[in-house]
Amino acid sequence: MKLFPAIDIKNGQCVRLRQGSFRDVLVYSDLPLNVAKRWEASGASFIHVVDLDGALVGHSVNEDVIKDIVENINIPIQLGGGIRSIKDIENKLNLGINRVIIGTKAAIDPGFMREAISIFGPECIIAGIDAKDGIVAVEGWERLSNYNAVSLALEMKNVGVETIVYTDIAKDGMLQGPNVHYTEEMVVETGLRVIASGGITSLKDLEVLEEIKVHGAIIGKALYENKIDIKKAIKMFE
Repeated sequence: MKLFPAIDIKNGQCVRLRQGSFRDVLVYSDLPLNVAKRWEASGASFIHVVDLDGALVGHSVNEDVIKDIVENINIPIQLGGGIRSIKDIENKLNLGINRVIIGTKAAIDPGFMREAISIFGPECIIAGIDAKDGIVAVEGWERLSNYNAVSLALEMKNVGVETIVYTDIAKDGMLQGPNVHYTEEMVVETGLRVIASGGITSLKDLEVLEEIKVHGAIIGKALYENKIDIKKAIKMFE
């Protein structure tokens, strides 16, 4: 199981939100690059970066900060937040990002994902499925769509997506454990490579996720609050 330390960027700072709320923000660092270097030095093999401002407004906002990270660390990066056009994807990959996560655009226009995969390949394009009680949220999680999460995942599979990041919004940033039920349903029903996100708090949580055969796990607040030792976790699960 692959582990992805998370760096969420808002106003150029490394932050965590609670349940995806832009009104409930905790700043952990003014220098996201230093955080990225710390995860790299701890043995991380991949970093998960989100441009939170970009997710909200629909275009890249923190590109200078992201570029700084890309140019100064030597491990791959997956990036989400406000990537909603072929040009956006091209720009991010040219910047040195290894793969992009498409959320809102995937939910409102599955055909876009088919086009993106035909151009860039399935290894560079991930669908981000963020859900609350099984219903997909879009636009920086500010609005619920009409989609059931598993149904959207199956539609993504039909257009060529191989990997999804599945986030349970109610669990995100709450340090209360992941939503194992919905995550396992996603793994079993879709057969996709599922990267679980939201609520992961302990090594035990990671053990449970490994048991249900998720492809990877994104760890955010638990790292910043020293609930999980990333070196130990990497040794155990990677």
